[in-house]
Amino acid sequence: MFNFRRLFLILTPYLWLGFFFLIPFVIVLKISLSDYAVSIPPYTPLLDLSAGWEGIKSFVGELDFENFTFLAGDPLYYTAYLSSLKIAAISTFFTLLVAYPIAYGMAQAPDEWRPTLMMLVILPFWTSFLIRVYSWIGILSNEGFLNQTLMWLGIIDTPLVILNTSTAVYIGIVYAYLPFMILPIYSALEKLDGSLIEAAEDLGCSKMSAFWLVTLPLSRPGIIAGCFLVFIPALGEFVIPSILGGTTTLMIGKTLYEEFFSNRDWPVASAVAVVLLLILIIPIILFQRNEQKQREAGQ
Repeated sequence: MFNFRRLFLILTPYLWLGFFFLIPFVIVLKISLSDYAVSIPPYTPLLDLSAGWEGIKSFVGELDFENFTFLAGDPLYYTAYLSSLKIAAISTFFTLLVAYPIAYGMAQAPDEWRPTLMMLVILPFWTSFLIRVYSWIGILSNEGFLNQTLMWLGIIDTPLVILNTSTAVYIGIVYAYLPFMILPIYSALEKLDGSLIEAAEDLGCSKMSAFWLVTLPLSRPGIIAGCFLVFIPALGEFVIPSILGGTTTLMIGKTLYEEFFSNRDWPVASAVAVVLLLILIIPIILFQRNEQKQREAGQ
């Protein structure tokens, strides 16, 4: 007897991906292969499905990838891609440096304290992401809380210029994505068998040596997962560089927004989005392979 329930469970994620990823991607890809036009919408589609097979043959014959060629020839776009990769990588590194001690402290805390500590980590998600990013303006501005505190303590004489710089973008990304790094590392450390640390110390390792030789390698799956969960969304980040970075910070998400809504060049903007997605596919595939290896190792 055919099992409709099993079929429904299998098809549900594929239907979800089809409606909310594949179909929008095909639409964006179609626009990226169109020509710019002063109209509404601001492009002339080359693919006319209403013409049937003749329309498809005409589309294939006129296909020239002009918008993608334009991206390759304009230094603005590949500079934006490289800048986004650099900012995402550096932000991921600093997020790891901040998150690991927090996750380690949570894993070493008494069992009755762990739910409270977990709640404190996810508590920022109860507030709007936009409000949390805007709050950093009041902290990092020349007259903000940070500069006023440092001047009151006598550490500096003049305000530090942090807002509208790359430093502010790094701070914003680290703050916004810190829970995504803490949670997988904490999950890996919480499952760590404490007897392994005791065995290492009994064999002559100091606490520091036991950490580097036992704890850190066994927490590597959480570190890898956390780095992917931070790097992938940070690469296409738009809100944080727009609010905290100002005009001096160049990231591809901000460039994409300006092409769509300021220049209204939808074909070029769609080409930018397609290339960004192709770049993101690489870490996504690596992340999925890492998760599959961890599931196989746990069996």
